[in-house]
Amino acid sequence: MNANQETAPVVYLVDDDESLRTALSRLLRAAGHETRSYGSAAEFLLASKRPLRGCLLLDVRIPGGPSGLELHRGLRDQDEMLPVIFLTGHGDIPMSVQAIKAGAFDFLPKPVQRETLLAVVTAALAQDEERWHAAERRAELGRRLATLTPCEHAVFLRVVSGQPNKQIGAEVGCSERTVKAHRSRVMQKMRAGSLAELVHMADDLEAAAVAVAL
Repeated sequence: MNANQETAPVVYLVDDDESLRTALSRLLRAAGHETRSYGSAAEFLLASKRPLRGCLLLDVRIPGGPSGLELHRGLRDQDEMLPVIFLTGHGDIPMSVQAIKAGAFDFLPKPVQRETLLAVVTAALAQDEERWHAAERRAELGRRLATLTPCEHAVFLRVVSGQPNKQIGAEVGCSERTVKAHRSRVMQKMRAGSLAELVHMADDLEAAAVAVAL
């Protein structure tokens, strides 16, 4: 996901019921949301541009193509983590459990109350906004990490793992004084105000598979 891309959040709606799509689109636009609606999973996949930002209102049963559950599974297989809110007039408890276990944000039966729908959409959009902010933070940390020299990077990895300067010097092959100098430059380049903050940065980078393992 390119978190730097200027993309406004969109409430995507995929349902074969045109009248429902029209009604929900009007409701969501009246609440200030940008919407795009599609009559099938295939239409959505062909028309939507990646990365997706916002949330997806998705009918579970869509005739003539992939079902909502299949579309959701396909998006997850492609690492597309857009929050998905399932809507269905045919849902049952097993289907609801299956959708939630597959990572769905929520599962709402048709007809859904206006207040309930808007509240869930607002929460889903907030979650997606956090996802984008986290992605941008990881990207920025990756850019900072790339400014470290190989020796500074080696010191960085050992500092965040809790090794003392003497041990770091022995492993890297330099004096403790040089290790301290490298540590200082690492803190400056990573813009870390404390060791604890540097460790949190390393955790974020590791989660994003950016840092090189020892």
